[in-house]
Amino acid sequence: MDPEGSIVLEDPHIRVMMEGSTLRKVKSRSWKKQRHFRLLEDGMTIWYKSRWAGKGHSTFSVAEVEAVREGHQSELLLSIAEEFPADLCFTLVFHGRQGNLDLVADSPEEAQAWIQGVRKLIYKVETMDEKERLDQWVWDWFKKADKNKDGKMNFKEVRKLLKMMNVDMNEEHALHLFTMADKSESGSLEIEQFVHFYKLLTQRDEVWKVFQDYSGDGEKLMLEELENFLRTEQQEGERSAQHAQELIDCYEPAESAKEQGAMSFDGFQMYLCSQEGSIFKPEHRDLHQDMSQPLSHYFISSSHNTYLLEDQLRGHSSLEAYIQALKRGCRCVEVDCWDGSDGEPVVYHGHTLTSKILFKDVISTLREYAFKTSDFPIILSLENHCGVEQQTVMAQHLSQILGDTLLTTVLDGHIPQQLPSPEELKGKVLLKAKKIGGLEDCLDETLTDEVSDDEEANGDAESPSAEGPPAECLDTNDKKSTSKLSRKLSDLVVYCKSVHFHDFERARLHGKCYEISSFSESKAKKLAKEAGSEFVLYNTRQLSRIYPSGLRTDSSNYNPQDMWNVGCQIVALNFQTAGLEMDLNDGLFRQNGCCGYVLKADFLRASNTQFSPERPEDRHDFRPLRLSIQVISGQQLPKVNQKEGSIVDPLVRVEIYGVPQDQAKDETSHINNNGFNPVWNETLNFIIHTPELALVRFVVEDYDKATRNDFIGQFTLPFKCIQAGYRHIHLLSKDGTAIPPSSLFVNISISDNT
Repeated sequence: MDPEGSIVLEDPHIRVMMEGSTLRKVKSRSWKKQRHFRLLEDGMTIWYKSRWAGKGHSTFSVAEVEAVREGHQSELLLSIAEEFPADLCFTLVFHGRQGNLDLVADSPEEAQAWIQGVRKLIYKVETMDEKERLDQWVWDWFKKADKNKDGKMNFKEVRKLLKMMNVDMNEEHALHLFTMADKSESGSLEIEQFVHFYKLLTQRDEVWKVFQDYSGDGEKLMLEELENFLRTEQQEGERSAQHAQELIDCYEPAESAKEQGAMSFDGFQMYLCSQEGSIFKPEHRDLHQDMSQPLSHYFISSSHNTYLLEDQLRGHSSLEAYIQALKRGCRCVEVDCWDGSDGEPVVYHGHTLTSKILFKDVISTLREYAFKTSDFPIILSLENHCGVEQQTVMAQHLSQILGDTLLTTVLDGHIPQQLPSPEELKGKVLLKAKKIGGLEDCLDETLTDEVSDDEEANGDAESPSAEGPPAECLDTNDKKSTSKLSRKLSDLVVYCKSVHFHDFERARLHGKCYEISSFSESKAKKLAKEAGSEFVLYNTRQLSRIYPSGLRTDSSNYNPQDMWNVGCQIVALNFQTAGLEMDLNDGLFRQNGCCGYVLKADFLRASNTQFSPERPEDRHDFRPLRLSIQVISGQQLPKVNQKEGSIVDPLVRVEIYGVPQDQAKDETSHINNNGFNPVWNETLNFIIHTPELALVRFVVEDYDKATRNDFIGQFTLPFKCIQAGYRHIHLLSKDGTAIPPSSLFVNISISDNT
């Protein structure tokens, strides 16, 4: 069973990693220390320590590594490029918000061995099936608990291991299972026996019951029985016959069952735990929406102050922050530009202590990472505080570095009556900034009457919430310098001309489709509440960008749902801040191939729409649905509190986000001391009035009667992407990364609310 068997141990790169290498770990320009790194026998764990640190060592799993960058591919390695040649350097990039690991090898050959070796191991992790993944997980636990490394475990060690695995079980029951697994009657379990013990321990009675309901002989599901299950429970209708055969081919491990055209209990459980058996409709995961409609008809994944990795006052400005946002599918990034001391514009949060990075480095990073996750257009939202001279330098950098990817002219030579589509703009970067005159003009006037962003903000009633710092921090020089625009920079703005928003009537009569306005979160919320249907109509034709209040100096976020309800496309969030708001953003953009664009519902796109989120019942095709969720059980929930004997008391809460009438939450009771296989069997019911806008968030928490519950895991998805029937929900960490094999098992039914 040893998973190492599936690794090509003969691979020369993997062999070098297993023998171990001394690599320099680089944490800053002055901190560069040698550490001994090696790949452990399981082929999954990388171990390292310093020669001097006695027994202290660190480990991480290959599963945590997202990619390996070769050469000077991080800001830090770039800054010490003279000291170490590129062919010695590489960077391990981790999933989620964990920082990079920058390493320098002694020779190019050793660097290559680690670069290629880790890439092969990442590929292996990504291509594991559910069974291999689970075996690997069990193997990892066995290794952690086998303190004397003799490959065996007595009952006392197994009991300790169960605590580590978040299960507090009846000792008599555990001993009974231990004895059953100890075939050799030696009083200890070897790894294969431990796997058998684990299988006995994790027998899923609740899945077995479902299997028994449909199996004629209690041993297997014949093809017709599986079809019946798919039709009746999984609500698959016509496709169930063909799908049943596909599932047997894909998930049935026993050849004998396959030959009979049947599915064993093992195959059934593997199907239910797979992506196909998950709550998310597989066909909605892929790019499946019409991408040929105007840009204003899509929600666009958007980041605020993209250059920050931390808070708005002292945070570190970083190119890495752009890379992380782009990897998460972000399609609108923000760049705050200020005059640099040596004629080179810099990017940082003005009037604060955040560090500075060069504008040209941001644009180079953008060129490299813009289209790795998605081919659809990137909007570069420019917050311009530079004088004319450095604006011209910015224009040169944009043109030279981005080349053809920067869109500099209208697509068909005509003045647009509507915005082009994501399909037409594939592979293009659009600049969102101020522009002298409009696309219609001969462009020969100079800008004297145009005000700066800051002056506009001060003209608004709520200056402290304006983008950038509170009004009283503003320097009068800013206003003078930013009220003059460089012709060269202005000419690069095509479909995203920033203009001040006055009111909906003026926009309806005089607004151009290529004009875009920015709204602070409070202004947008006020307009959504007071003039929701007008806001919806405005957003059918023009783009609007919403940004967090300037008072959110801790980089916290607002709830984006209120803005999506009125069709706002560019709802900018602080991507660096984990929590509910980013869960909702990730949830909405998890569909459609994670491409960063999601087509709005038809009632948010129609040119004569009268939809208002405050009055969903006025819609001509108003059809509320009933969502019923039976929360059955949980599997292998992670520990929250690392204290030795502590085990979680989990509860599940279901939260609905959507139009005001749909905002709701309900939760199960908590189960004492069981994060391993808690069973709730409780049903939560909701009425959804506007299913097209609703997001459903499943949250698991550790109940605590004295203090706030601790977060264990969550999963958020659009209501329209939910598959009915018996489904597993694969939980994510606070960072939005997978935490296998943690899951919830639920039974979902969706029906007309009549």
